Amino acid sequence: MAAQTVAAAAAAPALPPVGMSRWQQLQHIIPVSREKWRQLCLVGRAPAPIRISERCTMYPNIEVHRWLADPIGYRQVKGGAA
Repeated sequence: MAAQTVAAAAAAPALPPVGMSRWQQLQHIIPVSREKWRQLCLVGRAPAPIRISERCTMYPNIEVHRWLADPIGYRQVKGGAA
């Protein structure tokens, strides 16, 4: 059984520490639904999305890592990442 856990952890997608990601890349890492994530972003409790184009929204990986480290205490930083 431990071998299955190790294999599952190895197959889990890793989020690079820098760069930006779309929701499709984050949905396997973020423990909430897309709609809940959107609501958290709107009230400043999750990283603010960045609109690249009309149909492309991305999230800074560094901010997603900050959120994953402390999802309850996370607050958006005004004027950029801390």
